Amino acid sequence: QVQLTESGGGLVETGGSLRLSCAVSGTIFRVDAMAWYRKAPGKQRELVAIITSNGTTNYRDSVKGRFTITRDNAKNTIYLQMNSLESDDTATYYCNAQKIYYTETYFEYDIWGQGTQVTVSS
Repeated sequence: QVQLTESGGGLVETGGSLRLSCAVSGTIFRVDAMAWYRKAPGKQRELVAIITSNGTTNYRDSVKGRFTITRDNAKNTIYLQMNSLESDDTATYYCNAQKIYYTETYFEYDIWGQGTQVTVSS
Protein backbone atom coordinates (compact mmCIF):
# COMPACT_ATOMS: atom_id res chain seq x y z
CA GLN A 1 0.00 0.00 0.00
CA VAL A 2 1.58 3.26 -1.11
CA GLN A 3 1.24 6.39 1.00
CA LEU A 4 2.09 10.03 0.49
CA THR A 5 3.06 11.75 3.72
CA GLU A 6 3.38 15.52 3.91
CA SER A 7 5.24 17.43 6.60
CA GLY A 8 6.58 20.90 7.25
CA GLY A 9 3.44 22.96 7.61
CA GLY A 10 2.90 25.40 10.43
CA LEU A 11 2.25 28.97 11.48
CA VAL A 12 4.47 31.69 10.06
CA GLU A 13 4.34 35.47 9.85
CA THR A 14 3.89 37.35 6.61
CA GLY A 15 7.16 37.39 4.72
CA GLY A 16 8.40 34.22 6.37
CA SER A 17 9.36 30.88 4.86
CA LEU A 18 8.38 27.24 5.17
CA ARG A 19 9.56 24.08 3.47
CA LEU A 20 7.06 21.31 2.83
CA SER A 21 8.07 17.72 2.18
CA CYS A 22 6.13 14.83 0.69
CA ALA A 23 7.51 11.33 0.87
CA VAL A 24 6.16 8.39 -1.10
CA SER A 25 6.37 5.20 0.94
CA GLY A 26 5.70 1.63 -0.08
CA THR A 27 7.01 -0.67 -2.76
CA ILE A 28 7.02 1.24 -6.02
CA PHE A 29 8.76 1.06 -9.36
CA ARG A 30 8.52 4.65 -10.52
CA VAL A 31 6.66 7.87 -9.86
CA ASP A 32 5.71 10.19 -12.70
CA ALA A 33 4.80 13.85 -12.23
CA MET A 34 4.08 15.04 -8.71
CA ALA A 35 2.44 18.22 -7.57
CA TRP A 36 1.41 20.41 -4.69
CA TYR A 37 -2.17 21.60 -4.42
CA ARG A 38 -3.79 23.75 -1.80
CA LYS A 39 -7.28 24.39 -0.54
CA ALA A 40 -8.31 27.38 1.53
CA PRO A 41 -11.64 27.57 3.38
CA GLY A 42 -14.42 28.60 1.02
CA LYS A 43 -12.24 28.25 -2.04
CA GLN A 44 -11.69 25.52 -4.60
CA ARG A 45 -8.61 23.37 -4.57
CA GLU A 46 -5.92 24.84 -6.79
CA LEU A 47 -2.71 23.60 -8.31
CA VAL A 48 0.32 25.32 -6.81
CA ALA A 49 3.27 23.67 -8.52
CA ILE A 50 4.07 20.57 -10.51
CA ILE A 51 7.30 18.73 -11.29
CA THR A 52 7.81 15.98 -13.83
CA SER A 53 10.01 12.94 -13.34
CA ASN A 54 12.83 14.67 -15.24
CA GLY A 55 12.55 17.87 -13.21
CA THR A 56 10.51 20.16 -15.43
CA THR A 57 8.48 22.53 -13.27
CA ASN A 58 5.48 24.78 -13.58
CA TYR A 59 3.81 27.14 -11.09
CA ARG A 60 0.62 29.06 -10.69
CA ASP A 61 1.21 32.73 -11.36
CA SER A 62 0.64 33.91 -7.79
CA VAL A 63 3.56 31.87 -6.42
CA LYS A 64 6.09 32.32 -9.22
CA GLY A 65 9.32 33.72 -7.88
CA ARG A 66 8.38 32.84 -4.30
CA PHE A 67 7.88 29.06 -4.31
CA THR A 68 10.22 26.37 -5.61
CA ILE A 69 9.30 22.74 -6.15
CA THR A 70 12.05 20.13 -6.24
CA ARG A 71 12.26 16.36 -6.09
CA ASP A 72 14.70 13.71 -4.97
CA ASN A 73 13.94 10.64 -7.06
CA ALA A 74 16.25 8.45 -4.98
CA LYS A 75 14.14 9.23 -1.92
CA ASN A 76 10.80 9.42 -3.77
CA THR A 77 10.30 12.77 -2.11
CA ILE A 78 9.25 16.19 -3.33
CA TYR A 79 9.65 19.51 -1.61
CA LEU A 80 8.05 22.92 -1.76
CA GLN A 81 10.19 25.80 -0.57
CA MET A 82 7.89 28.71 0.16
CA ASN A 83 9.39 32.15 0.65
CA SER A 84 7.87 35.59 1.11
CA LEU A 85 4.68 34.02 2.36
CA GLU A 86 1.49 36.05 2.19
CA SER A 87 -1.83 35.71 3.99
CA ASP A 88 -3.39 34.43 0.75
CA ASP A 89 -1.06 31.43 0.95
CA THR A 90 -2.93 30.20 4.03
CA ALA A 91 -4.41 26.82 3.14
CA THR A 92 -4.12 23.10 3.57
CA TYR A 93 -1.43 21.89 1.19
CA TYR A 94 -1.78 18.49 -0.44
CA CYS A 95 0.78 16.39 -2.23
CA ASN A 96 -0.33 14.53 -5.34
CA ALA A 97 1.29 11.84 -7.42
CA GLN A 98 -0.26 11.79 -10.87
CA LYS A 99 0.81 8.26 -11.67
CA ILE A 100 2.64 5.67 -9.59
CA TYR A 101 4.01 2.51 -11.17
CA TYR A 102 4.15 -0.54 -8.93
CA THR A 103 5.69 -2.60 -11.72
CA GLU A 104 6.57 -1.74 -15.31
CA THR A 105 2.96 -2.29 -16.34
CA TYR A 106 0.84 -1.93 -13.20
CA PHE A 107 0.13 1.61 -12.11
CA GLU A 108 -2.34 3.79 -10.28
CA TYR A 109 -3.45 7.35 -10.98
CA ASP A 110 -3.98 10.25 -8.64
CA ILE A 111 -2.63 9.39 -5.23
CA TRP A 112 -3.07 12.03 -2.51
CA GLY A 113 -1.51 12.79 0.82
CA GLN A 114 -3.48 13.74 3.92
CA GLY A 115 -2.52 17.41 3.78
CA THR A 116 -0.53 19.78 5.94
CA GLN A 117 -1.79 23.12 7.22
CA VAL A 118 0.03 26.34 6.39
CA THR A 119 -1.13 29.46 8.19
CA VAL A 120 0.36 32.87 7.44
CA SER A 121 -0.41 35.53 10.01
CA SER A 122 -0.52 39.18 9.02
